Amino acid sequence: MANIYDKAHEFANELKEIPEVVAYREASKKISESPELKKMVEDFRKVQIEAYSEQMQTGTVTDATREKMQKVGSVVMINPTVAAYLQNEAQFAVIWEDLLKILNDAIGVDIITPNS
Repeated sequence: MANIYDKAHEFANELKEIPEVVAYREASKKISESPELKKMVEDFRKVQIEAYSEQMQTGTVTDATREKMQKVGSVVMINPTVAAYLQNEAQFAVIWEDLLKILNDAIGVDIITPNS
């Protein structure tokens, strides 16, 4: 049987080359190179976290936060570089979630949501 760590490195090398990861890495680099774009993404994240926190604490998102989310979201989405980054990130997130599910199923213990 091959060393599990060798297999993990093989997997990591494969992961580096899939189109969604390459696109996400390239988009991330463009964001990192521009303070203006980086700030746009950070502002978007702050409002996302605020909305998520409200949803978790109260079961709903306030109108004010919803309005902030729409404003920041519309600004972010008209910038093609930021919009592409967020789209690439979402595509990668689906892959990552699927991979975690595969690993979780292989282990046989629900490490993602242990109380479900």
